Amino acid sequence: MASEAPTGNVVLTVSGQISETNMDGSFVFDMEMLEALPQYGFVTNTPWHPEAHEFSGPLLREVLARVGAEGDTVQAIALNDYKVDIPIEDASKFDMIIARLMDGEPMSVRNKGPLFIIYPFDQQHETQSQIYYNRAIWQLKAINIE
Repeated sequence: MASEAPTGNVVLTVSGQISETNMDGSFVFDMEMLEALPQYGFVTNTPWHPEAHEFSGPLLREVLARVGAEGDTVQAIALNDYKVDIPIEDASKFDMIIARLMDGEPMSVRNKGPLFIIYPFDQQHETQSQIYYNRAIWQLKAINIE
């Protein structure tokens, strides 16, 4: 089923086992489309920042619902082609987000942006382990549902 197409630069491409598409069998988002989804935020410490920051953006589960994700694994891909596999159940178990803002400001590539899958480390303490730190991925460009 075809859905709305982006009008700005594509910042995220979701492909694989999805039922909603808007471009060549994938679902592509520009920043405005991500902003149109319900936004969620939290303040958390991370292993990559010396102090806590507020991160905000859509919940990963909202993005997966928007594209009709039907698989078991979220393969997240960064700008440098680094890949990490995230069990899809993490998206329902934890309030993880695709952060587009840090402390209310867009994140530059240099500052781990423009998109960063991040877990609520301080709010859901079971995520404070290397397993979940390894699943957080910055400079996100694509998601493949397997």
